[in-house]
Amino acid sequence: MNQFFTVDVLTVTIASGIALATPFLLAALGETIGQRSGVINLGVDGIMLLAAFATYYTALKTGNLLLAVLAGAATGTVMGVVTALVSVTLKAEQGISGIGVYLFGLGFSALLFQKLVGTPLPIATLPPVGIPLLEGIPVIGGMFFRQSLLVYLAFLLVPVVSFVLNRTTYGLKIRAVGENPAAADSLGVSVARIRWSTLIIGSTFSGLAGASLLMYGGIFQVNLTQAEGFIAVALVYFGAWRPVGVMGGALLYGLVGVVILTWKSLGIIPLNASDLAATAPAVITVLALLFLARRFRQPAALGRPYEREG
Repeated sequence: MNQFFTVDVLTVTIASGIALATPFLLAALGETIGQRSGVINLGVDGIMLLAAFATYYTALKTGNLLLAVLAGAATGTVMGVVTALVSVTLKAEQGISGIGVYLFGLGFSALLFQKLVGTPLPIATLPPVGIPLLEGIPVIGGMFFRQSLLVYLAFLLVPVVSFVLNRTTYGLKIRAVGENPAAADSLGVSVARIRWSTLIIGSTFSGLAGASLLMYGGIFQVNLTQAEGFIAVALVYFGAWRPVGVMGGALLYGLVGVVILTWKSLGIIPLNASDLAATAPAVITVLALLFLARRFRQPAALGRPYEREG
């Protein structure tokens, strides 16, 4: 255990934990926006898979990593339109439609990979970018200020999303639609338009999450997410529908995951217990969720399609 508590190992572990938290943070922030408007999107994992493949295939064919990330985000946007059409316009039951999107993403990404690529090939990943002056701070600089652009973007979006939700007219409309859509409608707020917009924005974030996950590992495989996109949905409840709380949950999940991997590599965890230990991030997140969820109330209209009376 002493070999873990060294400056070099801790620096690498925390930096990797922050990077691993990024896909979950991006997806959970997008889901937070959608849920605050009253819509649950359980298709996050499927959207992440499709976006990860789009990112991977674009990078393979063009070698342009920025274009690849944009392809992932665009895939999320398209899937947001599909999700909004089904959940908002057609008023399908949100849980079932979300699972349908997840299964579509899982199956279609696997099919595209088998037909268009076949053999897994590694790609280049976004290099770390040091922030001048800050990256030179001993220990802390290596942990926090030498990350990829997607990591910086994810954590920058936390205050941005918080500001939009709590300090803008658009955010007020989102919260009103999520709490009492009938009252919002009576005041001239288009419930459908707000929910369409939040689903598209949220799914675009999920697309960026898929791109970030691909850039973290540098290679695509079938079921790359291993259904961990559902953890992003859980993190919304963990964070009590608040961006800062969501960030805390994502960091907890990412750091625990990397600590477990580091302990396995150092031999701290016995081989016969490694599979059980690998479930620790999910178990800890769920336990924390059970403890925290009781303290906060979800948006009143969450999961309920809106039908205008009369």
